[in-house]
Amino acid sequence: MDNYQVVVHIDERDKGLLGLNNIENLLEDLGKDNVKVELVANYEGIAILLKSPDTYGEQIARLEKMGVKFAACSNSMRQRGITKAELVEFVQIVPSGIGELVKKQSQGWAYIRP
Repeated sequence: MDNYQVVVHIDERDKGLLGLNNIENLLEDLGKDNVKVELVANYEGIAILLKSPDTYGEQIARLEKMGVKFAACSNSMRQRGITKAELVEFVQIVPSGIGELVKKQSQGWAYIRP
């Protein structure tokens, strides 16, 4: 049962590793069965969800297996010319990254921005 709900906001590529490490630390501290986590990437943060070899694919795949959800902003994708095929396969596309963050926060999710 999820006792905690956390949304992690990544809007800068350089904050990607810190955000992923924060999630790993959170899951270790609270236990993966006690926390629901979603990472929302928009603006430059979309880059961490690309399949390209210079991203964090292994760490993201490991976190996904632990139940972490990943969401990419379709507005940012369109502005940057990124297609769904370029993203890690399990990433969910949301209409607006900011909208997703507002929805989660209005549902009581804790907001983290590394």
